[in-house]
Amino acid sequence: MRDISRAQFLRVAATALPGWTIARRLNAGQSGDAKADRSRIASLIQAYDAQGIHRTATAIDSASADWLRQLATGAGGDARLVPFHLEQVQIRTASLTVDDQRLDGLPLFDGGFTGETGIAGTIGPPESNADIALVTFDQAAISSEGQSIAALRQSASHRAVVAITQGGTPGLSPSNARLFDRPFGVPVLQVASEHQTLLDAAAAATKRVTLVALITRNSTQAQNVVATIAGRQPDLAPLVVMTPRSGWWQCASERGGGLACWMEILRAVSAAKPARRAIFIASSGHELGHIGLDAFLKSQPSLIKEAAAWIHLGANIGAAGGQMRLQSSDDEIDARAMEALNRAGAGIAARLPRGSLPGGEARNIHVGGGRYVSLLGSGQLFHNAKDRWPGAVDLDAIARFARAMSAFAVSVVST
Repeated sequence: MRDISRAQFLRVAATALPGWTIARRLNAGQSGDAKADRSRIASLIQAYDAQGIHRTATAIDSASADWLRQLATGAGGDARLVPFHLEQVQIRTASLTVDDQRLDGLPLFDGGFTGETGIAGTIGPPESNADIALVTFDQAAISSEGQSIAALRQSASHRAVVAITQGGTPGLSPSNARLFDRPFGVPVLQVASEHQTLLDAAAAATKRVTLVALITRNSTQAQNVVATIAGRQPDLAPLVVMTPRSGWWQCASERGGGLACWMEILRAVSAAKPARRAIFIASSGHELGHIGLDAFLKSQPSLIKEAAAWIHLGANIGAAGGQMRLQSSDDEIDARAMEALNRAGAGIAARLPRGSLPGGEARNIHVGGGRYVSLLGSGQLFHNAKDRWPGAVDLDAIARFARAMSAFAVSVVST
């Protein structure tokens, strides 16, 4: 059971505890040295981007985990790597051949796969009798993580699906594998937007093509980064701050803003000498159905409801040209977060209707009945290989959100 009521949470007095002084200063934009804060944020995102492609359970993912652990330790957390198991998908061949032209792509990781020879047959629109259905994934479909064509994937009308990804910018913008641990349906090969004209013509002519989605599976481990800051009153329910740290590409804006905010919050909470304990988790497995967070939650199943609050730092925080959405479990925590965001000048373009299923890892907490506030943004480079430092990010926007959520977090751990 929580040991602080929602009404008490909202009525925290500004002078009640030492940590609130830090929260007020952060909210007012006086975080000691704003230039130093911005420099830290820039250094973190630049380093994260330079590491390479952040797919789960790769050598880059492992090295990035240890890098983040060291940063969290330096910021005042008791940080460690916590491994979890997965059956990793390793691509051997993922391609579509049309008129002797090979188009490389990426299959949905929670769908079916093929043998070495692949699937040869006609290609056409979903309503046709073609062997392989051709669809287009716009940004909404990409965000739906394959659910927008769930019925088509399970239909007996087609042996496979080709999905042309039309995200916010040209290129291949793959969908996450929401049901990675429960794959279903026919193979779905995602290909880049530049192939639209060629494939539309092939579908109109019901041409024969060959689709190959050949993989092997590797039983392996990935790591979550978990850091703890002790509280002066260990019997109080903890605050949990979470952000994903993996994705399809370098993910400078998709993941960089969340990681920077995570680190700045950790730094601020450590400096506050908090009353209650704070737990920070940066999870791998985001693009694979949140399997890293699921593993963390399974290890302590009572935490979702017992935590005083959860802060979810989702995708595209401070993405250049993007907009932010606030997702909250209830009116009181929403009001508290909005107060901090407004004071920091961190703009929110939309609020998720109360009770709606939130996006990102906040979904796990919502389904489990926990209390949460979540930031989730949009970006033209979402899930695209062009999501790179420095052009993909707005450092000033990230700094504002980091300042706001640091203040919010400090106010929670100080009561």
